[in-house]
Amino acid sequence: MVPTYEQMGDWLEEIAGQFPGAFFEDLDGGIQLEEEALPDPDFPPGEMYIMGEYVHDMLGRYILLYYGSFRELLAGEDEETWKDEIFATVAHEFTHHMEETAGLHALDDKDLEFLKQALEEYGEE
Repeated sequence: MVPTYEQMGDWLEEIAGQFPGAFFEDLDGGIQLEEEALPDPDFPPGEMYIMGEYVHDMLGRYILLYYGSFRELLAGEDEETWKDEIFATVAHEFTHHMEETAGLHALDDKDLEFLKQALEEYGEE
């Protein structure tokens, strides 16, 4: 199944409501859903997508999720899988937010290691 952009937005709103209010502190822009996909520029087109990202820029702090990336990677999956991935992505980006506000970077390091390993494995194929 592939939910509409609007349906995913509804699910995202429902899922975001499951997180404690404290997670939203200093998250000026909240959680936003972008319609496009965001291919990872370190991989050939269609090989890897960015599902979400935590942003801290001149507009403030906010979380972006990319509907198109979910659509590309989860097209054949059921509703439960979509919701699980949305939850996992939001939780991941909240962790980035909370670590950044605390001056930590453990998840950034873990993400970097994951990408490094994925690039190495991709190069072996």
